[in-house]
Amino acid sequence: MGSGYSVQLVLVGLENTGKTTLLYRLKLGHYMHTQSTVGFNCEKVEGRWGKAKGVTFSIWDVEGKDNMRPLWKSYLRSSDGVIFVVDSADRENLDEARVELMRLVKGQNNPSCLPTLILANKQDLPDAMTPEEISKELSVQELSVTQQCQLLPVCAVTGEGLPDAMDCMVDMVQKWKKGKGKAKTKHR
Repeated sequence: MGSGYSVQLVLVGLENTGKTTLLYRLKLGHYMHTQSTVGFNCEKVEGRWGKAKGVTFSIWDVEGKDNMRPLWKSYLRSSDGVIFVVDSADRENLDEARVELMRLVKGQNNPSCLPTLILANKQDLPDAMTPEEISKELSVQELSVTQQCQLLPVCAVTGEGLPDAMDCMVDMVQKWKKGKGKAKTKHR
């Protein structure tokens, strides 16, 4: 990718998973206390690390309350990828997160199978589940059969894992865009 390249991403997940904290950690490079999102935020984030260096990410951070979730799909139309955030310490809502992830990714409004990066956030908490546990609970392997999907551990407060996560997103978007171009060529 490189300088001048822009990527549109949708940042979703259940409420209180740390989406907005993650967004501002990426944008500012340091922790910032945030309030729960009402509606959505959109921020431009300049990649400062690895493969993402010089890439401009337009990231739509969409509210996670259950009444807003049906609107998530409308943000996919102009997106290059999805970042789905999970609270690694919230065992109680993991099944609900799996249902919403499947609904979003396998939904009728996502025929292009957008690359999906699942971030297991809050890995710094003592009761955090391992990425392997979360992957199993969310059925990531099932999703991986039909599209690019990867789960990575992160901590939005410390920033740990975020450079690797954004590098992974860049790789997935590049691969998706190349495949999308091939698919168009095949149909001509």
